[in-house]
Amino acid sequence: MAKTYATGRRKSSIAKVWLAPGTGKITVNGLSLDAWLGGLEAKKLRVTQPLSLTKQDTSVDITASTMGGGFSGQSDALRHGISRALCTFDPSFRAILKPFGMLTRDSRVVERKKPGKRKARRSPQFSKR
Repeated sequence: MAKTYATGRRKSSIAKVWLAPGTGKITVNGLSLDAWLGGLEAKKLRVTQPLSLTKQDTSVDITASTMGGGFSGQSDALRHGISRALCTFDPSFRAILKPFGMLTRDSRVVERKKPGKRKARRSPQFSKR
């Protein structure tokens, strides 16, 4: 099969994912997944969760490029992108990934700051005297 492309998003992060048949190699921003995430084991498991659910750990190669936000947002965007790419790669994976919420874009973003407030909801300290 040919290369498959998908985009994943979370907060202000975007992950562009290319999935191709291969040996299970994951490259993010030119680095291996271990080098990119360092010692964040929970994040690594979260990123590879769609692959383990569909049993594609060792049969597809993933090349991804992430931008915006921090490691948490980028890793969740990467997870979303991998899930979407897997569904394009083989439509039967949709039934496996959908119940786990892997195909749903997490729409929670930072609330905007309002005028007269210090943050989105934090008011200035009240002084009685």
